[in-house]
Amino acid sequence: MMATALDTAPTTTSDAIVSPDRLAHVVLRTSRFKEMVAWYKLVFNATPAFESEHIAFLAYDDEHHRIALINIPNLASPPKGVVGVHHFAFTYNSMSDLLGNYVKLRDKGVVPVWGVNHGPTTSFYYADPEGNNVELQVDNCDTVEEAGEFFFTENFRQNAIGVDVDPEDLYQRMMGGEDEASLKAYHPIGYRSVEDSPLEGAA
Repeated sequence: MMATALDTAPTTTSDAIVSPDRLAHVVLRTSRFKEMVAWYKLVFNATPAFESEHIAFLAYDDEHHRIALINIPNLASPPKGVVGVHHFAFTYNSMSDLLGNYVKLRDKGVVPVWGVNHGPTTSFYYADPEGNNVELQVDNCDTVEEAGEFFFTENFRQNAIGVDVDPEDLYQRMMGGEDEASLKAYHPIGYRSVEDSPLEGAA
């Protein structure tokens, strides 16, 4: 089969397409506008750069906004088993930050639908009021290179999904004095299919 432009690897020559510098923001349509805005404000400790009854731009760092929500009444919920965005992921600086945030959200009734050690990251997945998946994660590796090397291991070949973890157990272990390296440790379980996850094939 003939290769297309989409099959070629990224290049660094002068005629190559320029890659983006960073991801700027995520925009969501919603018919549960007030509930969604409140959820994202809580989960990200975000403040509105602009907010009206029609649209909200939320910021939590030095970018003018990271998340925007558009109020569109009477939208239908998407059926399961269709193509589309699977989840959005956001990284914390440390396991203690991730777990401390887990407890604060837990105490406000917001709990993960899935906890998993992917190998390169430990991740807690949350579902927003519309059912969109949001991944809050911490890097398990000290460098990007080390994380990238994991994708070429036998462990990843057998299990590209990861090993389930219990956020509450991790928190209790941290409070008991266990160090971050131990909490982030990946314990192989052998083969696991892509379909074998609470999120219908999370990766």
